[in-house]
Amino acid sequence: MLAPRISRRSLLQCGAAALAMSAVPRAAGAAPKRDLTVETRTLDVAGRAARVYGITGPDGRPGLTLDRSQGFDVRLTNKADVPTIVHWHGLTPPFAQDGNTLSQPPIAPGGSMDFAFDLPRAGTHWMHSHVGLQEAQLMAAPLIVRDGPPQMQEVVMVLHDFSFAHPEEIFERLAAGEATHVGSGVAASKKGMMRMPMPGMDGGMMAQGDGDADGDMPMEMDLNDITFDAYLANDRTLDDPEVVPVERGAPVRLRIVNAAAATNFWIDLGAVTGRLIAVDGMDVAPIVGRGFEIAIAQRLDIVLDVPNAATALPIIAQREGDVGRTGIVLATPGGEIPRLAQVGDTDASPVLSHLERRLVARNPLEPRDAGRAVTVYLTGAMSPYAWTIDGRAFENRAPTDIAMGERVELTMVNRTMMSHPMHLHGHHFQVVGLGRARFAGAMRDTVLVPAMDSVTIAFDASNPGEWPLHCHNLYHMYAGMMTTVRYV
Repeated sequence: MLAPRISRRSLLQCGAAALAMSAVPRAAGAAPKRDLTVETRTLDVAGRAARVYGITGPDGRPGLTLDRSQGFDVRLTNKADVPTIVHWHGLTPPFAQDGNTLSQPPIAPGGSMDFAFDLPRAGTHWMHSHVGLQEAQLMAAPLIVRDGPPQMQEVVMVLHDFSFAHPEEIFERLAAGEATHVGSGVAASKKGMMRMPMPGMDGGMMAQGDGDADGDMPMEMDLNDITFDAYLANDRTLDDPEVVPVERGAPVRLRIVNAAAATNFWIDLGAVTGRLIAVDGMDVAPIVGRGFEIAIAQRLDIVLDVPNAATALPIIAQREGDVGRTGIVLATPGGEIPRLAQVGDTDASPVLSHLERRLVARNPLEPRDAGRAVTVYLTGAMSPYAWTIDGRAFENRAPTDIAMGERVELTMVNRTMMSHPMHLHGHHFQVVGLGRARFAGAMRDTVLVPAMDSVTIAFDASNPGEWPLHCHNLYHMYAGMMTTVRYV
């Protein structure tokens, strides 16, 4: 039986119930209030006009770039034709200003809402609708917080997956069990290989990276459950990519945001080597490479050293388990812009969190014993299309209750054959375990939990509220894979 999806009525009811918890916004800085506008717009996608949403800042460009010292002081106006609320993904505001349907009701068409709070840290973040499937219609934008003037040229690359079919139609076809290879629709899920312990080993859970354990056997995981018509980087496909002028011999900070609804990507830097310096807006010890994985809702900050020559540098994002790809081109004066195919030569490998084990936070949590350990189970399947937490859809959730001031270790055990990018609102957490391995990893707000595996995160309960914890594959969340963590 299909898990009940999150209906607009239930979201509105949640938002109305949250009014009692709301607080009056306070001024956050001396800078003037910034205006953000949600509106409809038209894109050209592969020669076809597409009506989508957008979130535009006061300069007419998508999203916002702020200085941390100015704080967050924004008026959000809804000029779209649907009620909406925007979540500030990666920021940690007071609960009443988080921009989700538990913290405030959606803004009616023509209405507006003010947000004001401090910004304790800089980083690469983003903003997106937290109502229904609006995010799949590109209601998302970058949210960049700087700490003083930039030290080098910065380039923002926002990734989307796109379908001409309406997302609710796609969901209904998923719920009906359709599996076709027709464009604008639902795909027979591609498979990826992994190794999984035989029953009885480690509770039957895969120990990724420990494939040499006795009794391991290969099994298939589901990778993608939707066929998209196009993949976009800064709203453009590779048949007409954005070309960004850069200086010869100068460094560039590439800020990558995976705003896709249902796609993990591999980033391919091509001929240039990059230094990964931050994930989810939080600094890490640099990792050098030309290819990096990025799950849905995650961000990567990569410093590139541009050659001192006339050159063009394609930055490609290819969908895991697939040939579909997108990207931008960095070009120095005189560089010849290549023609780029929208498909790769071979399927990209599955995104399996290999990078996660290598990441080390620059500013980890203070050493402290966890006062509370919590385990939640990610449950569901492709057929019937039902995704839940602890076997419960959001409307029937059992919130995880913790206490103010606690250090909490939360283990997410994935009992499904798909990976799930899990996002906890209102907090940054440290990744401290993957499968059987324990380590002091990166600070994040979104972590990929691989199929039939587990991830443990640690965070401090220092921002009271009833915070959503959900899969950021939008169609999984819409099916019900969301719960809450609450404390006062």
